[in-house]
Amino acid sequence: MLNPETWELLSYVVTVIGLPLAIAVFLWEQRKERLAEEEELHQRLAAAYTDFLKLVLANADLQLLQRHAQPPELDAEQQERRFALFGILTAIFEQAYVMVYEDRMSRQRQRLWQNWADYMEDWCARADYRAALPELLRGEDPEFADYLRRMAARAQARAA
Repeated sequence: MLNPETWELLSYVVTVIGLPLAIAVFLWEQRKERLAEEEELHQRLAAAYTDFLKLVLANADLQLLQRHAQPPELDAEQQERRFALFGILTAIFEQAYVMVYEDRMSRQRQRLWQNWADYMEDWCARADYRAALPELLRGEDPEFADYLRRMAARAQARAA
């Protein structure tokens, strides 16, 4: 049986070593969980964009993958489909903005956001997408709408 002094010494050891170690392990697990959640978020957003690209392929007559080509002349039905696809795209962009973008981002989150910023920049380079933005951004998150408008203005300035 241990004497009271030994118990007291063991309690000090637990307090001095065990408690900080338990806190460190807890924080490490929390960080790991946060990274896993960010990876899951990235996968969900990537899947949404992939689904959008499948819709674009299914509507190849709209030539939406032709980034630098002059937009084709479209009939009324094609214009409606293009607008609907642009609406889906803008909703995906807004979801990415709301869920990922922060003024101060971790390195991992910055890498994830940069992918979305690149996608947005590519689409804003299209004159037909920029032309549809005023209507597409009506009622959207104000910060997102401002962000995308600024990006579209930069793209338009580069095109001029």
